[in-house]
Amino acid sequence: MHISIDQYTYNLPTEKIAKYPLTERDQSKLLLFSDGSIDNKTFSDLPNLIPADAMLLFNNTKVIRARLPFRKATGARIEIFCLEPASPTDVATAFEQTQEVTWNCMVGNLKKWKEGALEMEVDTGKTPVVVKAEKVSKTNDGFVIRFRWENPEYTFSELMEAMGKTPIPPYLERESEEIDTERYQTVYSREQGSVAAPTAGLHFTPEVMNSLKNKGVLLTNLTLHVGAGTFRPVKSETIADHKMHTEHFRVPLETLKQLKNHTGPKVAVGTTTLRTLESLYWAGVLAHRGKAFHHIEQWTPYNNEGIISFEDAISHLIEATEKEGKSHFEGSTAIIIVPGYEVRSIKGLVTNFHQPGSTLLLLVAAIVGENWKKIYDHALKNDYRFLSYGDSSLLWKA
Repeated sequence: MHISIDQYTYNLPTEKIAKYPLTERDQSKLLLFSDGSIDNKTFSDLPNLIPADAMLLFNNTKVIRARLPFRKATGARIEIFCLEPASPTDVATAFEQTQEVTWNCMVGNLKKWKEGALEMEVDTGKTPVVVKAEKVSKTNDGFVIRFRWENPEYTFSELMEAMGKTPIPPYLERESEEIDTERYQTVYSREQGSVAAPTAGLHFTPEVMNSLKNKGVLLTNLTLHVGAGTFRPVKSETIADHKMHTEHFRVPLETLKQLKNHTGPKVAVGTTTLRTLESLYWAGVLAHRGKAFHHIEQWTPYNNEGIISFEDAISHLIEATEKEGKSHFEGSTAIIIVPGYEVRSIKGLVTNFHQPGSTLLLLVAAIVGENWKKIYDHALKNDYRFLSYGDSSLLWKA
């Protein structure tokens, strides 16, 4: 993979980065790219731009209030950023714990926290609860932290909701505010576990979704919990030396069957949805070959030939999941999608405008080829707002 990162960068002036969301979600600009041409639309136009026989796929993950601001007795602020549960490892089960849970975390102002437990009194609206945090062991990204509390009537989910802050992206260069609680969350978010929003979905309103449904478009959910690694910059000169982060996903058997049987075009809402769909393809290929298929490595697609169709791969995955007696397929992925990769699952992608030199920009280039330069150039010249709270695009595969 000798793709040079400096071929996928551009100049992004700071003033083009949207620091706050627009007042109305669906009034953001929408850049339409189709057959090599570009049009300026508004996001509320989306139902007119999606064919009636299409299937629109959403990532229904919910952002958790993962930044926990502890203070030492000396007054020093130590922020613990919960990335993913360590024990139990299942996200839903970890949130249901009632007295103790451990998470993989990053720690801010670590030099001020040498030893001992940190404590925070949490205002739950009823009984104040004292939550203690202690370091258990070191990890690559930070520490395994154990949280304990003596009130079994409260789950960790409830305590995190009461004491945590919304983990908005670092490039916004501001503290999270009240507006972020609602707006850094899609209107269709259901399954809590992400530390970053699937931002292409932030433009959708119930009205837009109803218009799509009324037109006959099939709206379908899957879940991939977005990790902090989504913001990890590519620091290597070539993509071959960049290590992708792992993210966990869960797809109902019913959704797999819809994917297999749907004959119209499929459109992914967001890069996380696309990464999940392509990971499902490779899981199906591996299941077909009798190999372990619950984790897709970064280079799995490049070290294997995908000689079967998307629908055939999904068929094999359905068969394997039913054989396991499961109602969902659960897996994890570190897949990287770069120019030259053959995207098999979708015909179109709804996505925001991404950082220069990022793996997400490489993914966009895999969909539209060299046209990405023309698209981003147009967006910069036409006052589109960039990154998480910015404007959107509907890109049809080149």
